[in-house]
Amino acid sequence: MALTRRTVVKMYLGAGMVAGLAGLAYLAEERVALGPTDGKGFRPIRWPFSADAWPPGRAWTGHDLDFYVRLKFDICSDCETGVISDEAVDRVVDIDRLDPRFAPVGPGSRIRITDLFGRSRLYRHKMRNGAPRRAEGIVVAYKCDLLVAIVDGNMADPDKRKMAHRFLESNTVQIWVNKQLDGR
Repeated sequence: MALTRRTVVKMYLGAGMVAGLAGLAYLAEERVALGPTDGKGFRPIRWPFSADAWPPGRAWTGHDLDFYVRLKFDICSDCETGVISDEAVDRVVDIDRLDPRFAPVGPGSRIRITDLFGRSRLYRHKMRNGAPRRAEGIVVAYKCDLLVAIVDGNMADPDKRKMAHRFLESNTVQIWVNKQLDGR
């Protein structure tokens, strides 16, 4: 007995729906594994950089900003003063992972994230498609450990910078940082 055209079409539609549901289930599982979107609209994304000597960090995206935050343990050369020079920021912030031909926009400035002090600096780099972009490298010290953050987006805009700094001070980031410090 031959299958009718209608039966074949229904079988293909059914197979397509099963494949579509399987794809949605996979995407949902990935989102659940990364964690929820916080109340301000920032959602976690996979750590996009290849492995190096430091443990992988955590990445978030939202409001046209991408955040890459990681801890570097026992690297601070002066545990009392922390990071105080632009050269130290350039050395540890890993901005070269966005673009190896990055360039500082100007001198950095002192920054405070929660009760941690450090230094931040703006950089100019090019995205993979060649479009120019600004990123801010932030390094703050906790004892002899460094919290290193790259905020990639329109960081020349002061309002975006304030929003980025508030996000770095939010519970979303701070809970992750505290878990990393407790688990080492």
